[in-house]
Amino acid sequence: MKDISEILKNKSFTADHRNKYEYQAYGNRLADEFGDSAHRSLYIKMAKTEDRNLMDAAREFVMRSESATTKGKLFMWKLGELKKLVKEKEKEKKPPETVH
Repeated sequence: MKDISEILKNKSFTADHRNKYEYQAYGNRLADEFGDSAHRSLYIKMAKTEDRNLMDAAREFVMRSESATTKGKLFMWKLGELKKLVKEKEKEKKPPETVH
């Protein structure tokens, strides 16, 4: 049985030239998983600005969908639905304002 250090020494690691920051790697991975390289920059921008938990939930939904033909569209739709749910929950949490 080999040590982990030996295995890692034998493995070659190459950095992706497109990724300087983590959000770029995440956006590129989304584009690759969805087969939507035309909208790669959109996914990178969203990875930088949007809530990552919502994006992960939408991504999981898309990856579980077996009948999705356009995964990018399904992802955008689900992300929009999740954002609406979050907004509704925030509205419910706010106490009503009283007028003096």
